[in-house]
Amino acid sequence: MLGDIQATRRNLPHWTCAGRGTIYWVAFRLADSIPQEKLRPLQEKRERWLATHPEPWDELSRSDYQSRFPDQIETWLDSGYGSCALARPEVRAALVGCLTRFEGTRLRLPASVIMPNHVHALIEPLIGNTLPELLKGIKGASAREANRLLGRSGTFWLDESYDHIVRDASEFEAFVNYIVANPTKAGLSPDEFWLRLP
Repeated sequence: MLGDIQATRRNLPHWTCAGRGTIYWVAFRLADSIPQEKLRPLQEKRERWLATHPEPWDELSRSDYQSRFPDQIETWLDSGYGSCALARPEVRAALVGCLTRFEGTRLRLPASVIMPNHVHALIEPLIGNTLPELLKGIKGASAREANRLLGRSGTFWLDESYDHIVRDASEFEAFVNYIVANPTKAGLSPDEFWLRLP
């Protein structure tokens, strides 16, 4: 049951809901996953597009936005830019531990995929926990452990994550299907990703 929905914004909009059983579609990526020389022009195009397409959007505008911007970023992520540190088994295992550590006590993780340079997950915060707190813990702990394993320091994850409230069973199923298809779409072998399904 959905409760009060609150919206905040940094570079991306973030909607949170205090209701019990709220599931979020979340994506987060490594800090080096998309080269700045690709990202900067896309961000400029996005700003120009947004200036001429004020919200609320109709379905055609929403689809146009999706194909021009989020879909382009997903294509770049699946191309394997950056260090792809999550393709390393020990780094991926550390992230799996951080994602699943509080399963059943602070969160439910119905489905997730860890790709070489990004993560998609369906996360349900359990009572007394918020999505921002959970992501901060998962990303913070996994960044420390990954940097230790890699013998480096510095920024591991891009600071801001993408999140979306899952509205209904049909949308939930579409996100699960996306998670299942993502490794195949990116041409990964089974030892380059981790997949969790309901």
